[in-house]
Amino acid sequence: MAEAARRRTVTVDVGGVPVGADHPIVVQSMTNTDTADAEATALQVAALAAAGSELVRVTVNTEEAAAAVPRIAERLGQLGTTVPLIGDFHYNGHILLRKHPDCARTLAKYRINPGNVGGKRHDENFRAIVEVALANGKPVRIGVNWGSLDQALLTELMDANAARPEPRDAREVMLDAMVESALRSAALAEECGLDHDRIILSAKVSGVQDLVAVYRKLAARCDLPLHLGLTEAGMGAKGIVASTAGLAILLQEGIGDTIRVSLTPAPRGDRTEEVLVAQQVLQSLGIRSFVPQVTACPGCGRTTSTFFQEMAAEIQAYLRRKMPEWRERHAGVEEMHVAVMGCVVNGPGESKHANIGISLPGTFEEPTAPVYVDGRLFTTLRGADLVPRFLTILDEYVTSHYARA
Repeated sequence: MAEAARRRTVTVDVGGVPVGADHPIVVQSMTNTDTADAEATALQVAALAAAGSELVRVTVNTEEAAAAVPRIAERLGQLGTTVPLIGDFHYNGHILLRKHPDCARTLAKYRINPGNVGGKRHDENFRAIVEVALANGKPVRIGVNWGSLDQALLTELMDANAARPEPRDAREVMLDAMVESALRSAALAEECGLDHDRIILSAKVSGVQDLVAVYRKLAARCDLPLHLGLTEAGMGAKGIVASTAGLAILLQEGIGDTIRVSLTPAPRGDRTEEVLVAQQVLQSLGIRSFVPQVTACPGCGRTTSTFFQEMAAEIQAYLRRKMPEWRERHAGVEEMHVAVMGCVVNGPGESKHANIGISLPGTFEEPTAPVYVDGRLFTTLRGADLVPRFLTILDEYVTSHYARA
């Protein structure tokens, strides 16, 4: 593992969720409701938590939003959701946290952006937030973002760079400014009395190569837990691919203790998509497992029927629906591997490599579907009820192969 990974030695407790050191990488998400609407926000937090988000961040930007936070937590309790809530503060966090002590007590962590806590009164406002964190025993995430970088610090480093005999590229100076902003803010927080193990850092950018570069710099200079994410990743395939590309490089190097995938949802789209993508990034890298994985072929001229595509989608949806129940009853089921293949070319081989797999008939093949369990032919299915019969075999496999939790 990379040297950067070995330097992650600090653990921060965020509402009972350990972040950092050797603990599992934590999946985060963020609501997009108006936080002042306590009911809508609580329902979205509950949905994100049900999808697997282990920490959920909410915007706290107004008096009404701050006042709603305790009501959101109360409603989550009624819904049986215990996920820690993180408050996202910009510009007026020092005011809202002091004016709304119930909000300050309810939140599990405060996110501070050092680029917008107050211009000339930066240190004073920053200290005010840290003092509230100290009074309530809360950790903070110091989250630098290149879209709101501390301009005074950036100007200082740009001027110093311009005075060099051989000035460096402006991009490098900007990335250095982000790292300096995070580290100087962390030092200021500790000067205010905040313990070292109450601080998480992040340095968000929207370009993949910039993300990799800035986190490598940050990881090399501190031992604090790091929150990863490509900010403003975008919509659809672009957002998913860009986030995956950046996160995968860093995670493979051992950099990162908590992640968020900042997707722009489609209009009226499902906010939980960002949770599923974050989980899939970790599971594809073999870092954590969340749900049994389905291997399915892409289809070709041999698989002109869409039946195998529909079956693969149905099985994948079935696995996600069953996971809450299975997770409670069967330890290790999230490691299960299922194959749904569309013809005889790779179908039997992939099915044998899976815990349980089915090889559907392709075009012009005999209308039979062999099912393999742990590498051996288990049965051959035929007929219109093939899918429910395979799901029955799948259920029986889970019951017989995974111990009760």
